[in-house]
Amino acid sequence: MLIVALTGGIGSGKTTVGDIFSELGAVVIDSDQLARAVLERGTKGFDLVLAKFGDAILRNGELDRSLLATLVFNDSQKRSELESITHPLIRQSFAEIISNLPRESIVINQIPLLFESKGAYKFDHIITISAPEKLRIERLKNRGLGFSDIKKRIEAQATDLERESISNSIIRNDKDESHLRDQVESIWLELENLNRLKK
Repeated sequence: MLIVALTGGIGSGKTTVGDIFSELGAVVIDSDQLARAVLERGTKGFDLVLAKFGDAILRNGELDRSLLATLVFNDSQKRSELESITHPLIRQSFAEIISNLPRESIVINQIPLLFESKGAYKFDHIITISAPEKLRIERLKNRGLGFSDIKKRIEAQATDLERESISNSIIRNDKDESHLRDQVESIWLELENLNRLKK
């Protein structure tokens, strides 16, 4: 099994690229979705986060995710505390999913905070999606995020150059979808070759 990381900053296009890889035959696992799942009510993650941050982060008995996001993006210490809870649970969830996949699978893990995890994850290949900050801001505004919120989230993440420094492949998402797809298809051929060599 080939385990591949797909990383990039907020607004870089990870979902679009992940969808293309899925069309090509990859098993795509979104760490953001895993992060949501490990904090659902009734989970160990929910209990740990509630114990750490208190009832103020609840709304109608459920985790108020937007309030929690605002809280941690305004305080690096609180963000580290949250990540110390969620990251191990996300890694455990990911390991459980891949343990049930066919051995010949190519798994693409969409993982925004790979550089920030400081080597806690092990991958056979790392792909970074880079895009100009101005373009990313425009995309995020179109999603309904406010400018100050966007800037805080971008500033809380690694830079494109930092992500590129740990990557085997780089996708430039600064043109149209056809240009993006050409890059993804080229990398897919490379991944298929790598997977054959692993067997």
